[in-house]
Amino acid sequence: MTQHSRDTPQFYLTAPSPCPYLQGREERKVFTHLVGERAGDLNNLLTHGGFRRSQSIAYRPACEGCRGCVSVRVVVDDFRPTRNMRRVLDRNPDLAGEMRVAVPTSEQYGVFRAYLDARHQDGGMADMTVLDYAMMVEDSHVDTRLVEYRRRGGETGYGRRGELLAVSLTDVLKDGLSMVYSFFEPEESHRSLGTLMILDHIARARAMGLAYVYLGYWVSGSRKMDYKARFLPQERLGPEGWDRVEA
Repeated sequence: MTQHSRDTPQFYLTAPSPCPYLQGREERKVFTHLVGERAGDLNNLLTHGGFRRSQSIAYRPACEGCRGCVSVRVVVDDFRPTRNMRRVLDRNPDLAGEMRVAVPTSEQYGVFRAYLDARHQDGGMADMTVLDYAMMVEDSHVDTRLVEYRRRGGETGYGRRGELLAVSLTDVLKDGLSMVYSFFEPEESHRSLGTLMILDHIARARAMGLAYVYLGYWVSGSRKMDYKARFLPQERLGPEGWDRVEA
C-alpha cells in the first residue's frame, strides 16, 4: 500500500534567509503540513518537539551552527506572578477575556492592523490584508480558538460587548495552551497587554486542567524575546529534552 501522503508527514527545509532575531545571522526552517484527520495529534507531537504552528504549517528552526531559538513552556501549577506581574493585573480590572470559536472579524483586523503598523512595520507580516488575516485564523486543521480581551461594558452600554483591545490566536493541546500569535491596541501599551494575555492563559490552562502554556521561541540576547524568560518556573527544550528553569 502507498497511502501515506496525508497520514505520514513529509518534512522540507527552507532556503537560508536573514535571521529576524540575531543580526548578521541566517535562518533555515524545517517544516511539514498539518492536514488530514491526524493533524491534531501531529500538532501535539511536534509542539512537544519544539515546533510552532503557522496556519496549516508546523515549523522549527534548523540553522547551521546556531541553536539560539529555544522552545519555552510555562509550568502552570507552579507558576507564581512576580510583583510587576501583579501590578499588571491590578492595572486592568476593567478588562475581561473570552475564549471564542476561531472566526475572524473586521474588528479584530482593525486591532491587528494598528498593532503591525505601530510595532512591526518592517516585519514579514506588514503587508497582510484582511483576507490574509482571515486565512491566518481559519487555515487550521487543529483545535484553535481566539481569546478576545475587551473593556467590561465600556461606552457601548449595558449588555453590549465592550471595546476590543487585544486578541490571542491559541491552540488547545492535550497538555497545554499554545499561544500562536497575539496582538493588541498599541495606544493601550501602558496596560502591558502582552503580559496580561500570558497571565490570563496561565490561569485558563490551570482552570482547564492543562499543565503548560507554550510561548514559542525564546532567544537569549534578543530584546524582542526577553519577556518570555520572566514567566517562571518554565521548561526550555534542550538536546536532552525539556529542562526546568527556576530563575
